[in-house]
Amino acid sequence: MSANVTVRGSDDVTASEPAAAVEAAESAAEGAPGPVGRDRAVAVVGTGTMGQGIAQVALVAGHPVRLYDSAPGRAEEAVAALTARLDRLVEKGRLDATAREAAVGRLHAARELDELADAALVVEAIVELLPVKQQLFADLEKVVGDDTVLATNTSSLSVTAIAGGLRLPGRFVGLHFFNPAPLLPLVEVVSGFATDGDVATRAYETVKGWGKTPVRCADTPGFIVNRVARPFYAEALRVFEEGAADPATIDAALRECGGFRMGPFELTDLIGQDVNEAVTRSVWDSFHQDPKFTPSLAQRRLVESGRLGRKTGHGWFSYAEDAERPEPHTAAPAEAPKRIVVRGDLGPAEPLVELFEAAGITVRRKKSDGGYIELPGGGELNLADGESSFEYHREEIVYFDLALDYARASRIVLSTKEGTSPETLAEAVGLFQALGKQVSVIGDLPGMIVARTVAMLADLAADAVDRGVASAEDVDTAMRLGVNYPAGPLEWAGKVGFRRTTALLGELHERYPSGRYAPSIGLVRRGYAEDAEDAG
Repeated sequence: MSANVTVRGSDDVTASEPAAAVEAAESAAEGAPGPVGRDRAVAVVGTGTMGQGIAQVALVAGHPVRLYDSAPGRAEEAVAALTARLDRLVEKGRLDATAREAAVGRLHAARELDELADAALVVEAIVELLPVKQQLFADLEKVVGDDTVLATNTSSLSVTAIAGGLRLPGRFVGLHFFNPAPLLPLVEVVSGFATDGDVATRAYETVKGWGKTPVRCADTPGFIVNRVARPFYAEALRVFEEGAADPATIDAALRECGGFRMGPFELTDLIGQDVNEAVTRSVWDSFHQDPKFTPSLAQRRLVESGRLGRKTGHGWFSYAEDAERPEPHTAAPAEAPKRIVVRGDLGPAEPLVELFEAAGITVRRKKSDGGYIELPGGGELNLADGESSFEYHREEIVYFDLALDYARASRIVLSTKEGTSPETLAEAVGLFQALGKQVSVIGDLPGMIVARTVAMLADLAADAVDRGVASAEDVDTAMRLGVNYPAGPLEWAGKVGFRRTTALLGELHERYPSGRYAPSIGLVRRGYAEDAEDAG
């Protein structure tokens, strides 16, 4: 099961011929391995939500589709369910009646595994148990031809291990679709240790021809998405565990300031706390308990208590009919300062200067080695950099968090120590409220919320690229399309600055010397390359 979700309906997909199919045909004509022909059968083993979704994608693309399930009657039930989905597409005007009739005619419920013998591609979507999958593919090898591509939709098991006992492991590949398969465009094409390059290319071109956006990756725990996404959940949980902010405020910060579609607490409630924690623990164990992937004790306790999220009626939030959703902490209105001084370059927060001026605030600029905003009362307003307010000798220090787009952000998060005067904090609050922003004030926390989350996402992304898991482009594409991130982690870090991102993690590593925040060599390398480019 994938640790990602969408709240839209899975029937919302058209049956138009994808332009990718034309590109795939051109690639085949040029000698590269082409896609599985539309006249060749595609078999799907496993008729749960994911299996049906994959079958629908292949069916609408024009293939004959064989559906098989070891449980008697399940394949026939799946055929009936798919037929009903096609009917709904016709009702919505996304499929014409003639195409619907043709698709139903190509759909077949297989009662025996032997009925998959003519399939050119078999995709497995059964229970996530290694021995069960291994046995299935051993049985399939006795049925299908030697040129049949065998694929697993696993999200948590090793593609290499599943294929380990096969006579022809080179024709085995991972095709990790995201749920719901008919709607979400991303497919991770995973090459196991023994996967032939031509087979991976054939699988890639096939799903591309189905209108999907495939990305290539090596067989590594979590592949791309479930590996790189861990900090989105982990850092939010860490902020909560340190008592710096409550779940509603953390969610609001990442949604309204960071630009993410959902906050991590509401998202894990939707996924299921048990599912999300199991994926985190699986990745952690697979990486020999690397501290970068350490699971959360707070989430473990939530799972142990049976509060698994929406499916049990209670997770981080209550979903009872009469329950009131907790509101994020929002500061009371404060008077905006009439003038400020911007010292040095604010880096990724530089767009704020124009916003302040547009709001009628007089901005004076002065040269300085470090970039910060000087408030009328003498207080300093600094962009989150991995340090804490209490480390300054001066009392009047306030940090503000990173935003994806300061102009579009509807909330700004501030952090300060207890000793900061109410007057300084009020000036900082009023300054951002003058821009029409809501303001949340959290505890004194190094790296705050958005800044540390983005830095850690970029670190794991850079590490994955550096280790040959996937290209930088495919990593960013996977994170945007697989989990709806507002920007790819490397793209975002590039805008913030790789040197700045590395420095922030270095500061966090100094304060939390467990190895969790130690910058990866991949991120450090990008920082040095950025310096060289700037010098040039």
